Amino acid sequence: MKRFVLFDIDGTLIDPGGAGRRSVTQAFNTVLSISDAFASIAMDGKTDIQIIKEGLSAHRLPGGERIMFSIVSEYVKNLRKEIKKKTKHLMPGVHDLLHALQETDGCWLGLLTGNIQQGARIKLRAFNLNGYFPVGAFGDDHEDRNRLLPVAVENLKKSKGITIDFRDCIVVGDTPLDVQCAKPYGATSIAVATGPHSYNELLQTDADYVLKDLSRAIPLFASPDFKHS
Repeated sequence: MKRFVLFDIDGTLIDPGGAGRRSVTQAFNTVLSISDAFASIAMDGKTDIQIIKEGLSAHRLPGGERIMFSIVSEYVKNLRKEIKKKTKHLMPGVHDLLHALQETDGCWLGLLTGNIQQGARIKLRAFNLNGYFPVGAFGDDHEDRNRLLPVAVENLKKSKGITIDFRDCIVVGDTPLDVQCAKPYGATSIAVATGPHSYNELLQTDADYVLKDLSRAIPLFASPDFKHS
């Protein structure tokens, strides 16, 4: 039995303590002299590139390559500092779940995240989690989160020589957008209520499973009734 289990980062594996929002807000302030640029912009479940473009659009600014490069570069520099603050923490059950899945035959772990790759690796490094995730798809692979699952599957094939069907992919995330990005491909979705959306809110999505936190995921994966294709 093959499984490719793909995790979101913020609100799912970790709580970065607002490091991402602070970092991109500071970037807009440094590069564009706009303070609190994202005060009215929701970020949950979106890709970093989408968030930056929404910020530029909200302030009626063009999103050309040069300005995007400047903002992203400043964001990454800020994030390296902000993620060190004590406001961050690991979500319940993460280490036990990742270890259990890593030791399971026919199971591969990956990332499906709106973070750009540099940002994702900076955040996971702060918790010593990068080693669990040799492959993935990131916000700089495509700004539309719904296009990322095929990227992750292709990257698994390129890096590991493993071909896997979309129906054998399991997407784990904390927002309705994480659920949504699995559905066009017939992948299984697991929504976890450790982010901004409550357990009851996530029950209203099309998620195949809803968990209060990832400490409850090991019994789910081990269950003979677990649907994953």
